[in-house]
Amino acid sequence: MTTSETTATGERADLLETLSKHRWFLRFTVRDLTDDQAAQTTTASALCLGGLIKHVALTERQWGDFIIDGPAAMGTPDDGSVADWAGGFRMLEGETLAGLLETYEQVAMRTDELVRTLADLDMSHPLPVAPWFPPGARWSARRVLLHVIAETAQHAGHADILRESLDGAKTMG
Repeated sequence: MTTSETTATGERADLLETLSKHRWFLRFTVRDLTDDQAAQTTTASALCLGGLIKHVALTERQWGDFIIDGPAAMGTPDDGSVADWAGGFRMLEGETLAGLLETYEQVAMRTDELVRTLADLDMSHPLPVAPWFPPGARWSARRVLLHVIAETAQHAGHADILRESLDGAKTMG
């Protein structure tokens, strides 16, 4: 999913390869779907496949912003409404799967370039004040990237279940 001329080696190459693998699983899961299929909720969950693509792209973009700009890039728990947050997991009127995948591709390219060019993976920022973060905690760029990898992998698994419930297609197996 990357097109940069800069080559990563060592730890950076490992991080990028792992993230790329999980992105591929997520993107492969939505292969050959219509917008209507991508917007369907197929399990007891309110999640849909297009919404997962949208959420993972937004999450990766936010954490990339955090690496660069620190906690201010994340906003506060009071920013926006619960409805706005929930909309980040659904395909809204006018959104297309192709458009969500294109946005995800652009976010992925930006993250990959950041991983290749960041001066120091140990660079850290304090986490924003939020009930789900320990007070005073700091995350390095490395820790943020590990979180993005975990988030992507977790949602790729969710997507596989949703897709199998939709039409029986599986990402693996």
